[in-house]
Amino acid sequence: MSEPVRWGVLGAANFALQHMARAIHAAEGAEFAAIATSSAAKAEPFRAFAPGVRVHDSYDALLADPEIDAIYIPLPNHLHVEWTQKAARAGKHVLCEKPIAMTAPEIDQLIALRDETGLVIAEAFMIVHHPQWTCVRDMLDAGEVGTLRHVDVAFSFNNPDPGNIRNRVEAGGGVLPDIGVYAFGGVRYATGQEPEAVMARWKVENEVDTFVQVWADFPGFTYGGTVSTRLAPRQEVTFQGDRGSIRMSAPFNPTVFGEARVELHRDGQQAEVRRFTSDNHYVLQVEAFGRAVRGGDAYAVPLEFSRGTQAMIDQVKAAAVQM
Repeated sequence: MSEPVRWGVLGAANFALQHMARAIHAAEGAEFAAIATSSAAKAEPFRAFAPGVRVHDSYDALLADPEIDAIYIPLPNHLHVEWTQKAARAGKHVLCEKPIAMTAPEIDQLIALRDETGLVIAEAFMIVHHPQWTCVRDMLDAGEVGTLRHVDVAFSFNNPDPGNIRNRVEAGGGVLPDIGVYAFGGVRYATGQEPEAVMARWKVENEVDTFVQVWADFPGFTYGGTVSTRLAPRQEVTFQGDRGSIRMSAPFNPTVFGEARVELHRDGQQAEVRRFTSDNHYVLQVEAFGRAVRGGDAYAVPLEFSRGTQAMIDQVKAAAVQM
């Protein structure tokens, strides 16, 4: 049996505390070994569920720890490329929160670094590790809806706090890097297709996009979607073909939003419903990353995939007109 991947977490972000550090602690083949934070008080909630975790008082000290194999990065968006590069240069595998970069060309630098070092470097695009997305992809491949003609996507939550990092332009905030990555990447993953043309309009507050409406042409189907950080929580994806449709009820964060259901609707037939009640995509993501590190397994979302999603975000930004 291979040795567990020993993880270090770069910073005491709340998202790491609530989700990813706990997932690392719970995952098979993983050990939550260390965290970097200059605040001892911020480390204590992590020690509550992982008493043996070591605390480094700086990011550089964590990267220098010879007993750490992989680094998880939950830092503000604008720091992702810098610290991914530093971690890899220190010989660590890297799982970095999305978006791993702010533009597609920046990801080219990370691809080159990955190839140079032989390390696993990936974006924490957790949704595709949830079996509901594999289920939908397989159903589309099997022609369960006939020929796919259109995809509808909606993802929103209400976050008006101007001090929140998602609303700060200097930290890489905005709805597109925060949740647009899911609305675009999920459809790309399920269909295996890339957009050919994009139109968009958006609302911007204090230089940060807060509502974006997108229309896109993919090979064989159209896309229509909205993402917003100023609307009540909602998430739904529908894949509509000429003989049926697939609806996802909680496609992006089912552990928080609600039960993950995949519904297959066909004319004149009772809907087929598949429920996913116990799957934790954060844990599954950590385990998949570990298999890539220790077993050499292909990772489901390599940097090339992340680049494609970021390229679509870049296209939307370039095309967006003010509402």
